Amino acid sequence: MKALVCILLLLETFVFVVQQQVDGGLNENEISQQISSEDGRQNPPQTDTLRAEASTDSQQYCNLGIPDIHAALRELTATVTEQKANIRELTATVTEQKEKNRELTAADTEQKENIRALETQLREQQMFILEELNKKNDEISNLTLSQVEELRKENRDREIAFSAGLMESGSGYIGPFTTEITLTYRKVFTNIGNAYNPVTGIFTAPLKGAYMFRISIYGHGGTGATVSIIKNGQHMVMVHGDQAQGTLNSSNGVVLILEVGDVVYVRLWSGRRIADSENNHNTFSGFLLFPLREQELCRM
Repeated sequence: MKALVCILLLLETFVFVVQQQVDGGLNENEISQQISSEDGRQNPPQTDTLRAEASTDSQQYCNLGIPDIHAALRELTATVTEQKANIRELTATVTEQKEKNRELTAADTEQKENIRALETQLREQQMFILEELNKKNDEISNLTLSQVEELRKENRDREIAFSAGLMESGSGYIGPFTTEITLTYRKVFTNIGNAYNPVTGIFTAPLKGAYMFRISIYGHGGTGATVSIIKNGQHMVMVHGDQAQGTLNSSNGVVLILEVGDVVYVRLWSGRRIADSENNHNTFSGFLLFPLREQELCRM
């Protein structure tokens, strides 16, 4: 029982001393007074014998505990000082973290603003690209239509072909004459492009290019049949047939390079004779193979 009372007294004194040490510190006299004061409160007046025993036991226990209390106080003071330093460091760390958080928040806000600006710029660029694509599509559509129309016109210009027979009706001989004559093939079978004139018998090239011409002749024996294809007054090729009796026929063809305005026609030689009927034995035909450009003509 006495030991328990002394332990309680020491604990209360220890708590008080710790508190005072934290607040400002106590010296050894104050600690002794506090212990005596507490001892007086905890031990009311007793008989002389009991008081003497209690005083002796308390003094023994207290004398044994006081050195340990000072050591504990020093250790606690060091711990408190260390904790205060730790608290200051933690406070500084928290402050630094708050500052970093504010910086990160500001950076995040800036990034969001940048993202919104980029999104706006992207939308504007998309709109611009779409508008440009629509313009290009319209231009391509217009250009395509224009090119199609131009190609149609060019193809129409390239549609050049004719074929004609010598007599429109009836039958009979042409020739012989004392001079060459230009034959007029009056029975027109085809005249695409109207480049052949059945009145004059002359084909006039409307387009620079390569043209194919062909003629056929028919006659009776006894007088030869000879005709020539003429280009711009120059002899190109000849068709000839001759035998003593019976019928005769012959044909020939040529590819000519013509400039715009060049003329091609057929001439019957002097002293020669051809025969024709509703069967159209004598024909003159021609057509455009393909147009030519200047550089193509140079290569040829």
